[in-house]
Amino acid sequence: MNMRKLGKTGLMVSEIGFGGEWLERHPEEESVALIRHAHEKGINIIDCWMPDPKSRDIIGKGIADCRGEWIIQGHIGSTWQNGQYVRTRDLAFVKPAFDDLVRRIGGGYIDLGMIHYVDTLEDWEARTQGEYIAYVRDLHERGVIRHIGLSTHNPRIARLAAESGFIEMILFSVNPAFDMRPAGEDLETMFGEYDQSLSGIDPERAAFYQSCEENDVGLTVMKGFFGGALFDAKRSPFGVAFTPAQLIHYALTRPGVSSILCGYDTPEQVDQAVAYETASPDERDYASVIARAPLHSYRGQCTYCGHCKPCPVNIDIAMVNKFYDLAVQQPSVPESLRQHYLALSPTASACVGCRGCEERCPFGVPIADRMVKAAALFGE
Repeated sequence: MNMRKLGKTGLMVSEIGFGGEWLERHPEEESVALIRHAHEKGINIIDCWMPDPKSRDIIGKGIADCRGEWIIQGHIGSTWQNGQYVRTRDLAFVKPAFDDLVRRIGGGYIDLGMIHYVDTLEDWEARTQGEYIAYVRDLHERGVIRHIGLSTHNPRIARLAAESGFIEMILFSVNPAFDMRPAGEDLETMFGEYDQSLSGIDPERAAFYQSCEENDVGLTVMKGFFGGALFDAKRSPFGVAFTPAQLIHYALTRPGVSSILCGYDTPEQVDQAVAYETASPDERDYASVIARAPLHSYRGQCTYCGHCKPCPVNIDIAMVNKFYDLAVQQPSVPESLRQHYLALSPTASACVGCRGCEERCPFGVPIADRMVKAAALFGE
């Protein structure tokens, strides 16, 4: 496994990392074994934005025998309230949630204390002053967090963070769909000398990546596979399919990137991601795929990230969207898929149309409309 320095933190991280958000969907013993398998393959960094006790316990147990060999991204402001994820800056919830994370992970510290999910200028300005940031700085001074990081999907906010002087690393969404210019660009020529040039990248993102290089701010990558959509030509916003090796290579060739945090359900998926280390140049080449792409758009597509939560009626919006996206690709809804959907409680038909989820969605998905469509598709 190739190791990379994570910017000014000085930490050496595996360039293939572990995004932990799917852990709670499997029996605990399976997910614990999955983390241990990843470690055996050389992976040493894992993100825990998830506030639920099961996910945190799984990570803690999975790394217990080698805590000092793991680098944990732990998020400050991701809380568990009434059985749901709630992003908040209210210290009455933030402090006990983070204390719980430290306890369940073990070791008495978190390597990378992440200012959780800042996507607006208003939120950035509010988070960098007042009691919330004072709490983050206190954690840092006491060694409870060893480095201060931030997670965002917005390149404007990310650049402000990179230039702030106190943010040491950033968790950022990186894949070709997010980075490229809107439809209408000349995709045949945008990738000349792509390893040395950001030609074709959206200018704001290019400026952000350059700022990371200039300020020695390391990047870890989320959404590298666009929720799996980039593996399927029918779901890919390009109209063509990529391989894991191509998308991993794309992320790792962005300036400032140290590690791509992939999501895993099985040991085989870990092995597939780690196979990047021995992939040939042809197997890693994503440029030719993009050059042939007939389509180019990503707004409005769900990546199942979960930031739409909390739902006032507790719908698992990401899972409803995932089942809906799978179902609409079929001539008719497979009965097995229907049963998986109906096992959700509640289902899409419970949606009250408040659209609070849409305000939190980083990608402009018309969620309430999709809930109506999902309910109709699955015959509710």
